[in-house]
Amino acid sequence: MTLALLALVPACARERSSEAAQTASAQASILRANPASANDGGRLYVTNCSSCHQSNGQGLPGEFPPLDRNPVVTGDASIVIEIVKLGMSGKRDINGVTYDGTMPAWGQLLSDGDIAAVVSYIRTSWHNVASPVSVSDVQAATQ
Repeated sequence: MTLALLALVPACARERSSEAAQTASAQASILRANPASANDGGRLYVTNCSSCHQSNGQGLPGEFPPLDRNPVVTGDASIVIEIVKLGMSGKRDINGVTYDGTMPAWGQLLSDGDIAAVVSYIRTSWHNVASPVSVSDVQAATQ
C-alpha cells in the first residue's frame, strides 16, 4: 500500500506542475491583453479610493456613492474612466440615492496605466461584473 501511494506522488506533482504552467500562461495572456492587473488596481484602490468609497465598495450613504452594484461603474467604461481621470461634481442619483459632491480628478496624480488598473478593479470587484479596461481605453476616453 505504501509503495502504491509513493508511486502516486510524482504523478500528482506532475499534474500540479502542468496546472500551474497553464495558469501562468493564462495570466500572462491576460496581462498582454490588458496590462492593468487587478492586483495593481486593488492596491491603488486601497491607497486612493477606499477612504471615501470604503474597502467594500459600499461608499457612505449621502456622502460618497457606492461603487459596488453601481450601474455607472458597470456601464459604459469611458464614463467611469472620465470620472476617475477628470473628476466630477454635482448631483448624481445612484441606486435611488442622490449624491451631491465632488470626485477629485486623479489624472494629474495617476498614470493612464494606474487609472486603467483601478477602473478595471472596481468594474470586476464585489458584485460588479463588467469588462476590464486597458491603457488605450483610458487614452481614447479622455481625448
